Amino acid sequence: MNTSTLSKKGWVVIPQKLRERYGLKKGDRVHVIDYGNIISIIPISDAPGKNTKGMLRGKTSLVRALTGSRQEDAARGE
Repeated sequence: MNTSTLSKKGWVVIPQKLRERYGLKKGDRVHVIDYGNIISIIPISDAPGKNTKGMLRGKTSLVRALTGSRQEDAARGE
């Protein structure tokens, strides 16, 4: 378990192992979310589009696969 102490100014240090695991570095921004009894710290991605580019890359395009599936459904009358 990772433990931090809240400073007088409300600052919390994220333990080094977690910073390394999530690639957090000085100047990175995070969301702090209150879920009632739980506070969550969520890293903010600077370029979500750039970070996800190519995730779904495969032999066939997703659009072509979905279009083909729709055409098959239409041919069956679904």
